[in-house]
Amino acid sequence: MRTIFFSSQTYDRDSFLAADCPAGLELHFQAARLSLDTAALAEQHEVVCAFINDDLSTPVLERLAAGGTRLIALRSAGYNHVDLPAAKRLGLAVVRVPAYSPHAVAEHAVALILALNRRLHRAYNRTREGDFSLHGLTGFDLVGKTVGIVGTGQIGATFAKIMHGFGCELLAYDPYPNPEVLALGARYLSLPELLAQSRIISLHCPLNEQSKHLINRDSLAHMQAGAMLINTGRGGLVDTPALIDALKDGQLGYLGLDVYEEEAQLFFEDRSDLPLQDDVLARLLTFPNVIITAHQAFLTREALGAIAATTLHNIATWAEGAPQNQVEG
Repeated sequence: MRTIFFSSQTYDRDSFLAADCPAGLELHFQAARLSLDTAALAEQHEVVCAFINDDLSTPVLERLAAGGTRLIALRSAGYNHVDLPAAKRLGLAVVRVPAYSPHAVAEHAVALILALNRRLHRAYNRTREGDFSLHGLTGFDLVGKTVGIVGTGQIGATFAKIMHGFGCELLAYDPYPNPEVLALGARYLSLPELLAQSRIISLHCPLNEQSKHLINRDSLAHMQAGAMLINTGRGGLVDTPALIDALKDGQLGYLGLDVYEEEAQLFFEDRSDLPLQDDVLARLLTFPNVIITAHQAFLTREALGAIAATTLHNIATWAEGAPQNQVEG
C-alpha cells in the first residue's frame, strides 16, 4: 500500500523510518506542502499523510479521491483544516493522532513563560555582543502568581501540573472540567473572570467555530494591564492584529506564540534570505517583549516517535477494516 507524506521534514523521515512499519506499506516522502497544485503527486497513493498546514479543502480532496486516495492520515491532533463533509461525500476516511506527548507542548509553553519573564532572549543577545549590563532584565517570581489555563485537556492538564509545581495559583476555563486539574486546587471560572484575575494566560484549547478569535480586542481589554499571553494551541485562537494595539498601550505586557493564524505559507521553511511579506508578523517581531517560535512545541524525540507509531498504526488498522482514531464528518 503506497503512502505519501506531504510537508515532510528530515525529522519526519527519520522518525517514520525508525518506527515499526507494517508489512506491505510503502512510504514516500514529499517536502512540498499539499495544495491543489501538488495534489497530483499523490496519484496512485491510497494513503495521504498530511500535516497541520496542508490544504485539505474540497478541491484538493476531490483531486486526491480522483487519483485513487482512500485515506487521509493526519499526523496531528487537530483536524480543523480538513473539509470533513467533503471527505465523507468522497468516501475518504480521515484518521488522526489524538495524543502524542502532552509534555512536549506543555513544557514549551513553560519555556516561553520563563524566557519572557526573565528576558532570556534579550540577555542572550546582549552577552554575545559583550554587553553584561542588567538594566531592563528584571523579572518576577512565579511562585504565588495566578495562571489562567484556557482548555484543560491532556496538554492543559500537564501544563497545570507544571505550574502547580512552581507554586502558582491556578484558574481554568473549559466546558468540561478536568478532575486532574481540580485536584490541583484549580478553580474553573468564566473566560472574562479568568482573564481579569490571571497574571499569565496560556491557551490549550482546540480551534473550532466557538473558539476562533477567543482572544480579541474585547477579551484583551478584560486582562490585567501587563499580563502575559502564551499560545501554543492554534493560531486562529487569537485575533493577531488586536495583539499589536494591546502591546503598544501596555495592556499586554508579554506575548509568547508558537502558532500563528497565517503561518501556513511561512513556518517550517528557511526564509531568511527573503523579505517578510506578512506585515502583522513583521510588526510583532519588533516588540522586545514578544517571542515567536515557528510551531516547534511538538518537536521532541518522544513526540515524534509517538506520532510515527500512532500514524502507522492508524493506517494498518484502517487497512484491516477496523479503523482507530477516525474523525467523523
